[in-house]
Amino acid sequence: MAGRPVEGVDHPQHRVEFDLSPGDIQAVRFGVSPGHELAHAVRILLRPEQHPLQWGWLRAVRQGLPQSSFELLATVIGNDGYLPDFLTAAPSWDMTPDAEVDALRSAPLDPMRVDLGKMVLRSTGSRQRALREMQERPARARTMIADAWQDVWDAAIAPVWPQLDRLLRADISVRSRTIATSGISGMADDLHPNVSWGAGAVRVRLRRHSEQVDCRGSGLVLVPSVMSSWGCMVLTEPPAQPTLFYPARGVTAGWARSTTETADALGALLGSARAEILLGAGSARTTSHVARDAGIAASTASHHLTILRDAGLIASERDGARMLHLRTPLGEAMVGAVL
Repeated sequence: MAGRPVEGVDHPQHRVEFDLSPGDIQAVRFGVSPGHELAHAVRILLRPEQHPLQWGWLRAVRQGLPQSSFELLATVIGNDGYLPDFLTAAPSWDMTPDAEVDALRSAPLDPMRVDLGKMVLRSTGSRQRALREMQERPARARTMIADAWQDVWDAAIAPVWPQLDRLLRADISVRSRTIATSGISGMADDLHPNVSWGAGAVRVRLRRHSEQVDCRGSGLVLVPSVMSSWGCMVLTEPPAQPTLFYPARGVTAGWARSTTETADALGALLGSARAEILLGAGSARTTSHVARDAGIAASTASHHLTILRDAGLIASERDGARMLHLRTPLGEAMVGAVL
């Protein structure tokens, strides 16, 4: 297609530019979004043939889906394109699934009615009629959608949330280190082939949307995703903070393996004791805490921690009289790589 890109129509020149102050590291922060993961899990279930990296997860959860709750979410979310903003709270580092669904239950009704109106315009037939009914009775719809959100989460995402959350935080840890060592440019250029940094802006190529967003004062939130591992999405409409969702690194066809399988894979590489310590090092622990969790002597735990620290997989910092041990970005990447 020649000429200028038309809004809502596929075009290779569509892009969103997030303008930042050059060199302003403080303007960029990371977050996680359980709601975004659930919404895209619904889209994967609607079009499984397009998402081979999720087939292992699909096989494990498909039979246990609560059908009526899934159908309601599928009506609201659709299989592609615009995603209603009210379905997800503002992404943050400490966002939890419980906080996400609580925010949905108290979502403001007027913006929700607007979002549903956008979906009405993007739908036809029985789906359009169902969405119009929700738009006309938003309080009732909000309760129904939140209940469905919880049902589908419990069946489809909760069983694999530890693995999924570990991948998200491993990605954030590695990219945060990249910003510290190579700046925003080095980090942004490695996010995705459709993302670049230049002239004080993070640029994102999209299929159907172009926009220029001034983030000088609000900043930009970067949110990795396991379920939307095929490309990037953006959130630009106030009052939401400008947000870029991008595919998390380390997502393979086996990402949804159980923690036991992950421990076995790491154990073959590091030895079972050190693998268990590394898996548990996602939160800071003292040597005695590590020893207690692993069921080993403190001296043995100290020996394993030294080996992991020398390999660059764990960092140890003193906190008063205590020494705290935490996975490094390299350790996070190794854990993520075997998921």
